[in-house]
Amino acid sequence: MNGPNLADVETAAAGIASFVYRTPVLTSRSLNDLAGCELYFKCENFQVCGAFKARGAMNAVLNLPSAVDSVVTHSSGNHGTALAWAASTTGRKAYIVVPKDAPAFKRDAIARYGATIVECDATLESRETTLEGFRRTNDATFIPPYDDVRVIAGQGTATMELLKQIEGLDQIWAPIGGGGLASGAIVAANGVCEVIGSEPELARDAFDSMRAGRLLPALPPMTVADGLRSSLGENTFRILHGNQTQIFLCSEDEIRAALRLVWERLKVVIEPSSAVPLAAILSNPGIANGRVGVILSGGNVSYPGD
Repeated sequence: MNGPNLADVETAAAGIASFVYRTPVLTSRSLNDLAGCELYFKCENFQVCGAFKARGAMNAVLNLPSAVDSVVTHSSGNHGTALAWAASTTGRKAYIVVPKDAPAFKRDAIARYGATIVECDATLESRETTLEGFRRTNDATFIPPYDDVRVIAGQGTATMELLKQIEGLDQIWAPIGGGGLASGAIVAANGVCEVIGSEPELARDAFDSMRAGRLLPALPPMTVADGLRSSLGENTFRILHGNQTQIFLCSEDEIRAALRLVWERLKVVIEPSSAVPLAAILSNPGIANGRVGVILSGGNVSYPGD
């Protein structure tokens, strides 16, 4: 499947505009000093459903034939919540295949939007086989979490917004799980600035795939950045590899330290996956330079006392 292209992102932006938020951009002088560059944080933690995933899910649902009345996906949280919201907003049913070990608050968020949860084991193989089993016996259209041109185009609208909010960006850093956000950023940036990916060392399949020049499977899901435990798909790998995207890694301790820095310096709540770009910037000195956009991908965390 070809695409998406810049026109697809522009069309997505127009289509979803009345459903999603134009999220703010925050700065911090003290974080700039630590990083040695100007950082501009695109706060998708303030997005509908608490994550950028609302953009891609809504764009995909809006592009379905009117006869489609049910959608299904597999998700550990944010995409499932976003699809449940997009389906309910457009009068459709949603079925979400969710691993048994998914955080309770993320399962609750999916259920709040009226979706039906279908449980599976905590492996990608179980997600996919459970999904296929469901599809064989139910009439529902699959909306992939990331490896779908409609989803990628929708995610690209976050970068398109950021480029309009902050002029003259030299780089945009994005976390990589399935690669939808970073791929969308590449399409939306359209060569205007460099897009750089970031990954946990314990979920480094994109980093390894880029070095190998072929798509490699995900590592066992052990990182605290639970939103980045997915592996790249064919479309997202094609876009990242075709762009010769640089990807930088960070450790679990570095992710936790960056998470705390954002909470303390920006005074906003983000989830661990959102802290990965800042962690990678700080642990790879000199790579980030000039005016740097950082996409804070989401803020869905449970209260520490829970």
